[in-house]
Amino acid sequence: MGLFDMFKRKAANEVKNDVKQSIKESEQNRKREQGTVRFQFSSLPNTLEELKALSEASMDTPYKTAALSILSLCIYAKNKDEGIKCLNFVRGPHQKPLLPSEIQFFDDRFRDSNGGKLIPISYFKGATPENEYTPSKPYTLELFTNSHSYEQDTYCTLHIYSGGADSERQVQLRVASGTWYLWQQFLVVGIKAPKSQNPWG
Repeated sequence: MGLFDMFKRKAANEVKNDVKQSIKESEQNRKREQGTVRFQFSSLPNTLEELKALSEASMDTPYKTAALSILSLCIYAKNKDEGIKCLNFVRGPHQKPLLPSEIQFFDDRFRDSNGGKLIPISYFKGATPENEYTPSKPYTLELFTNSHSYEQDTYCTLHIYSGGADSERQVQLRVASGTWYLWQQFLVVGIKAPKSQNPWG
């Protein structure tokens, strides 16, 4: 066997081992990350640094990244510039920073007079139109999978209920080198107006 053939076989074996390892990690993720996961916070972060200080900032499960994504949206609703930093953080280094069109999308939704800025907080337990979307304390998020959550390799779609909607909303995460990042969100969607803003009571 020539030297070139030896290198060729070695490279082929390395690729095969990498593929086997990726498949193994993918299967382990599917087995481990199923069901409902609850997160509780004594207070909500207001800055990127406070977000990074949370244990969930390890983003080693899709659930943690989804929770951070909702917290980032809460920050955006109060402080646009800081919120952009937080969203770019959970999107990770493999994606470009938020585009102007994406920022405009968030601005339009949060400008909605029917409680637009309350959309992120509506995902916390206890927040309903009747109490002006005031969450119970500690602040609690519950995210869950369904039978379709892991249909795409390296992706996970999680679900969460909003106190202002009749059906669950989704957030999609993507894993790279063991870290999960925000890929797509279907969270910033209109909610029922808080009682004080509902002309029909």
